[in-house]
Amino acid sequence: MNVVYSPEFKRALKRCGKTIKNKFYKQVGYLLNDLRHPSLRAKKYNEGKDVWQARVDRDYRFYFLIENDTYILLDICAHPK
Repeated sequence: MNVVYSPEFKRALKRCGKTIKNKFYKQVGYLLNDLRHPSLRAKKYNEGKDVWQARVDRDYRFYFLIENDTYILLDICAHPK
């Protein structure tokens, strides 16, 4: 699998602190190896648009599409509680 960062995702990631960035890069490594890795808790977020959601940590999530053998990262943001 491959990863592509959308321009929106790049802007959102720049706004994140160093700790969240480090956690994200660890999680994206898990994503590349196994979509079902337990710490990701990946699930379909929007069935109609095929958007997935995965955890960075308790407070942050990232959103992505799966097209062929590529994860297209759309956004990373704080998770509303």
